[in-house]
Amino acid sequence: MLERVKSWAKSLKRDVVALWIAARSPRTPVAAKIVAGAVAAYALSPIDLIPDFIPILGYLDDIVIVPLGIALAIRMIPAALMADFRAEAVSTDRPKNLYVAALMVGLWLVGLVFIAAWFWRKAR
Repeated sequence: MLERVKSWAKSLKRDVVALWIAARSPRTPVAAKIVAGAVAAYALSPIDLIPDFIPILGYLDDIVIVPLGIALAIRMIPAALMADFRAEAVSTDRPKNLYVAALMVGLWLVGLVFIAAWFWRKAR
């Protein structure tokens, strides 16, 4: 069972890199590029939308949202192209997406400002 989970996790990591490659390839259909790019950017971001320290919800994106996004993007890419991208992903280092990390930090800061403003109004 543990080996199966490890194999699944390894294939997810490979598929995220393959989607990153697919999003940048001119051979990928436009709609698939958009979905693949969004999924890869989020999965490769060092910061999650829901931080992992929040009980249960923190791992929701890692366990449910990211795999579902990967599955959707893979279905949108022709099988022959996806096989090429997977083969290329095996020999490619895992990229990092700092733009999405900055976006997540920005969203958290905006959220904190709104929460602080709400508490400020209630305290008066």
